[in-house]
Amino acid sequence: MLARVFPGRADGTVVAPPSKSVAHRALIAAALAKGKSRITGAGSSKDIIATTAALKALGAHITHQGERLIVDGCDPRAHAATSVDCNESGSTLRFLIPVFALGGEEIIFTGKGRLPHRPQQVYQQLFTEQGLPFAQTEQGIQLSGPLPSGHYRLRGDVSSQFVTGLLFALPLCEQDSVLEISEPFESRSYVVMTLKILRDFGINAEWQSENLLRIPGKQCYHPQDVTVEGDYSGAAFFGLLGALSGPVHCCGLRADTAQGDAVFFNFLRQFGAEVEAIEDGFAVSPASLTGGTIDLADCPDLGPAAMVLACFAKGETTLQNAARLRLKESDRIAAMEAELRKFGFLIESSENEIIVHGKASEMPESVPVIDAHNDHRIAMSMAICAAASGVPAEIAGAECVAKSYPEFFDDLRRAGIGVELSV
Repeated sequence: MLARVFPGRADGTVVAPPSKSVAHRALIAAALAKGKSRITGAGSSKDIIATTAALKALGAHITHQGERLIVDGCDPRAHAATSVDCNESGSTLRFLIPVFALGGEEIIFTGKGRLPHRPQQVYQQLFTEQGLPFAQTEQGIQLSGPLPSGHYRLRGDVSSQFVTGLLFALPLCEQDSVLEISEPFESRSYVVMTLKILRDFGINAEWQSENLLRIPGKQCYHPQDVTVEGDYSGAAFFGLLGALSGPVHCCGLRADTAQGDAVFFNFLRQFGAEVEAIEDGFAVSPASLTGGTIDLADCPDLGPAAMVLACFAKGETTLQNAARLRLKESDRIAAMEAELRKFGFLIESSENEIIVHGKASEMPESVPVIDAHNDHRIAMSMAICAAASGVPAEIAGAECVAKSYPEFFDDLRRAGIGVELSV
């Protein structure tokens, strides 16, 4: 799909899409509970569809009732599936590997795009230490359990998804377990989110120290009714639009959220945008923006949007702890550098740091054609860049936004920006 995005002044209200992070976790906890749970507002992104399909393969019975999913949980040790397709969802894959490994049967996880090649060395090492088979090949990830309780040591600078996967599985083991996470412990907020969902479903896991979690064994998940909150990761794009071309009201957001990406609205304030807290979100308006320093250690998904913000700010911006952006659906640092240069922006990077020299040296004379790199966050970030740049742009492969935010271009129109879509 080709999306042609026209520059213009935004003025509208956008309701945040469902939080994919919360929806994944609520669905998995519900699938592990004995009885029926009701998950309202999980949305229809491709990643959530992948998790729903994987949980059905686990043995959960999931039906649609309008915007609500009725989840009848299962015993993960009794799953009959031998293959699980995770599409392009890293969360689905990493959250569910330990869950499927509770049983003793061999299972193969497959996927599309870059997913089969994304690093899984953390699980590789853990499975090897337990004497369990684990192989990552071109065909997928092949493994078998049963995953035992124990003392697990994990790197904290690769992905919090490995921690979350073990937190789902270990409470169902016979004995107590301990998770020890090494420094630097990045994306801690995502682990805090997981612990909150676990508590909601009756599972106890407690911090024994700053980086040590104790998980009692022989626990049971209890069914719950959950309404998925709005997604700060998706709302960040419209907060960015408001700061560059607004005003925009970003609604449907909880002030007491555990989502680490809520920090983006602090970044906007830090750079000088007018950000006002309203009843269920934020009203963001343009102002003179000045660059600064942004730490992505706890919010790597904000990297592409933060790079666009830096491009429109005066002076130099440094984005620190950015290395994990290279291991996402695309190498997001290289991809954003390539696409932002088409608008005349100057960007430099090392393995772990990005330096953006704000304000374009020279705007393009012709319509830039942007490659989305099959990455939803690249496509959405560059759409906001086009809207604020003063020149229209075409985004090739724009259909990839469906991975997390299928309604993105509809919402961009609601915010007052012209969009034409063609196949």
